[in-house]
Amino acid sequence: MNVLILNAGSSSLKFQVIATDLERIQKNADERLCRGQVERIGGEAIITVQNRNGPQRKLTAPIRDVSAALDYVLRWLASETSEVAEIRSLGDLHAVGHRVVHGGELFHESALITDDVLKGIEDCIDLAPLHNPNNVKGIQAVREIFGRQTPQVAVFDTAFHSTIAEHAYLYALPYHLYRRHRIRRYGFHGTSHRYVAYRYRSLRGLTREQTNLVTLHLGNGCSACAIRAGRSVDTSMGMTPLEGLVMGTRSGDLDPAILNLMASKEGLSPHEVESVLNTQSGLLGVSGLTNDMKVLEEELEQHDDRRVRLAIEIFCYRARKYVGAFLAAMGGADAVIFTGGIGENSPGIRARICEGLAWAGLQFDQGRNEQMVAREGQISTADSTLHAWVIPTDEELLIARDTVRCVLGEPHPG
Repeated sequence: MNVLILNAGSSSLKFQVIATDLERIQKNADERLCRGQVERIGGEAIITVQNRNGPQRKLTAPIRDVSAALDYVLRWLASETSEVAEIRSLGDLHAVGHRVVHGGELFHESALITDDVLKGIEDCIDLAPLHNPNNVKGIQAVREIFGRQTPQVAVFDTAFHSTIAEHAYLYALPYHLYRRHRIRRYGFHGTSHRYVAYRYRSLRGLTREQTNLVTLHLGNGCSACAIRAGRSVDTSMGMTPLEGLVMGTRSGDLDPAILNLMASKEGLSPHEVESVLNTQSGLLGVSGLTNDMKVLEEELEQHDDRRVRLAIEIFCYRARKYVGAFLAAMGGADAVIFTGGIGENSPGIRARICEGLAWAGLQFDQGRNEQMVAREGQISTADSTLHAWVIPTDEELLIARDTVRCVLGEPHPG
């Protein structure tokens, strides 16, 4: 089955095509046929495409909306220039899987998209006003181009965290605010946390019930997840992706009284305050330079800039603090897993986080750590009682596999 995976944003469309089926899933033999993205939708768009593991190619074209972007991608796929021999027409794409950010309390696992499911996604727009509308546009664009006969599946960022207990997801607010408005912790990056937990137990030959981890998804967006017996029991992001760890441009945790202070002292509206916390804070806000951790690490090495050092220290301290908190909440774990763009590619950041965890039994192996750049492997010593691993995430693969299972009516594997 050739599965088209879509991630629709406000001005972008990321896509992949993965060939998979139940037999390939069992053998871990899924094949990525191509990937790419369309950026700056609404004007002269930049299209990046890559066939299998070949070189990236960049194209430009005027693209007005998500539907036009999808149409462009499909025409490229079916053309000779794509060199994707398996795709020569729409009929060669057998199903479409969508990353959908918010499933609220309605969706606890991936779902075959029906009119009722689409309405449920729309009902969650209040919880994710920046993301779910774009996800809906992607679903509607597929219906317009493929028709209703092509199955579509929604894979929710929030679904993996639906196993979090009430005492962990409720805020200590008047309870009627939860009853009326569903104000609670939902968590995000669930597909990534779920994938690396699955991959870890596959590498170690463990059952789901034997899988006890703290996973750190560290990229421009960052989150931690406590996983006990293979299930999410707590996570750092909250009702929105703003809570928790320090991120590229998001503040993470702060005293809520700061919001009113910022508004009154800076003359900002509530919306403007939220914008500062989401787009001007985090690594960018502290360093005053950039939200790119690679650039910050280079700047620190070359110029030893004080604010750059401070931004990195705050970032690592917050991550280490969450690891400690989750270890306490879980009663211990077997390993800490690093994933995401920073987690997979920055030995220096991993070292700063892990070197403060010796008390928990994590003995860090700097040699192994330096070797693990965009590779999976252990970065703790063999005699550690708490191990550390790097496992590159593959959310698109998980979306493709969930799509196959939903289309065929197979049970959700967790």
